[in-house]
Amino acid sequence: MKIKTLTLENFMIFDSIDVEWSPNINVILGENSTGKTTLLKAMYSLVKPYGRSDFLKCTQMQQEDMIVGKMVGVFRPDEKKIGRMSSRRRGAPKNTKMKVCTAEGDIIEVSFGSRRENHADVSVRHSEKSKLCDPVYLPPKEMISATEHFQSLYEEYHIDFEEMYYDLTKLLDKPLKKGAYTSEQNEVLSKFEDSIKGKIVQKDKKFYLNVEGEGSFEMGLVSEGYKKLATVVYLIQSGSLGKGSVLFWDEPETNMNPKMVEPIAQALGALARAGVQVFVTTHDYFTMQSFNLMAKYPQGKPIEVQFVSLYHAENGKIAMEIGKELADLDHNSIMEEFDELYNREQDLIYGTN
Repeated sequence: MKIKTLTLENFMIFDSIDVEWSPNINVILGENSTGKTTLLKAMYSLVKPYGRSDFLKCTQMQQEDMIVGKMVGVFRPDEKKIGRMSSRRRGAPKNTKMKVCTAEGDIIEVSFGSRRENHADVSVRHSEKSKLCDPVYLPPKEMISATEHFQSLYEEYHIDFEEMYYDLTKLLDKPLKKGAYTSEQNEVLSKFEDSIKGKIVQKDKKFYLNVEGEGSFEMGLVSEGYKKLATVVYLIQSGSLGKGSVLFWDEPETNMNPKMVEPIAQALGALARAGVQVFVTTHDYFTMQSFNLMAKYPQGKPIEVQFVSLYHAENGKIAMEIGKELADLDHNSIMEEFDELYNREQDLIYGTN
């Protein structure tokens, strides 16, 4: 599956947005509160239920319940009222519309009003060319060290974690697939394993990092950054990330030393070459530039990198621009702050105004 377009009307902070995505890598930039994570969550909420093997066998009402339940679990509005996700701008009650189209011709549409509680109007058009997948969402916090107990806690108690965390632990609970890896998978695995300098193994729902010459380290003893990389490695090994998969990774640079950013970007490039569609949000200069170099100076099989910049327009609304390189963007909050920092440094050094 490849997500081709996303359309949102009166959803959260977005009045209207319509974006066509790259089938390979999409890098989403913007200041805080411009909706970067909201875009990931919106697509994930619609595609995750649709990717279930039993979704198309369900009744219309069951499909609606699945999608509404996933949206509520991912966004966590008060009292589980889906209407609270409608735009809060002043004026008459808004009608919210959401639409995802895939490259294969699938269309998932959801609409609801601001006064709705637990119901939405859902329309799904399934294409015969459809290639269903179970999308993967990697949140900023790592979960591989908590997989052993998190599922049962989430299922039995009300804990303040968005449902993507629960979904991720279920994927990590899957056993390894039998058979040899493809050449593309081996390329990706080697890049990630080179970064963490070891291999990942699972024993009784516990994960360990095996480092040659040093032994096995339980995940509680491994750094936060390595835990996130270990998560990706295991998802590839278990078949959750492969050709036709969609990966949403919210701020991959979190808890990462800048030295690790370039290898991660290259590994994600290899993942895209293996057929995975990648969506990344970032606040980080190194992450942004690593993908920019990948776009400008491709090595090996070229992949399409697309940059999406979200910003506050003069009218107060969230606006968007798209570029194939960073130079194509007129609004880039990361680069603007980098330039501002340089100017402040020059002022301090030379005493200029």
